Amino acid sequence: MSNPYVQRLRRLDACAVSDALDKLRLPGVVTGLPQRSGRGRIAGRAVTMKVGPGTPPPGPPRHLGCSAIEAAGPDDVIVVEQRSGIEAGCWGGLLTLGAKVRGVAGVVADGPLRDVDEAVAYEFPVFSRSLTSLTARARVVELGTQVPVQVGSVEVTPGDYVLADQSAVIFIAERDIERVLETAETIVAREAAMAKAIAAGTPIGQVMGGNYEHMLKD
Repeated sequence: MSNPYVQRLRRLDACAVSDALDKLRLPGVVTGLPQRSGRGRIAGRAVTMKVGPGTPPPGPPRHLGCSAIEAAGPDDVIVVEQRSGIEAGCWGGLLTLGAKVRGVAGVVADGPLRDVDEAVAYEFPVFSRSLTSLTARARVVELGTQVPVQVGSVEVTPGDYVLADQSAVIFIAERDIERVLETAETIVAREAAMAKAIAAGTPIGQVMGGNYEHMLKD
């Protein structure tokens, strides 16, 4: 059964949730990660992966990303950190196919995406900092799965909630999800009432003058 918080989050856009975070004085908004493939917003819980130069964890060799895909499902978003400054893909075409087959909601990568044309063809949602053709081989390795990662200015912990659309990527700590959802849902309801009034002919200045400016202060 789908996570009820994820279901509620899917019904909200990033701007409404961003406003809720502002009202609650919480961090979580990351911009500059455009949607490279797929359509529409994604939401889920974070399955994390850290990529960079170094030595992979001990054990049998595995291609980066495989463990994250195997740990994820339809209510999950794979969140990748590759902030090393080395231009090397941290996500690619076969991983995209593997995640799509698994039913994963999407991928958010603070780093370079490889094989973007394949992601587009698969219609699988990927948000990334940049694009590249350069392979990870001999450049970067997977440093850990289900570990804390950094995306923009936000530290993301496995199990945090993720919402991404064309406005922004937003992360919500598990402990805050209920109050963030309640606040965002209230904001959406108020904006819907304001939109209805504008559509009915109420002057926009009258509708927005007081309600909108004070909406986050109530």
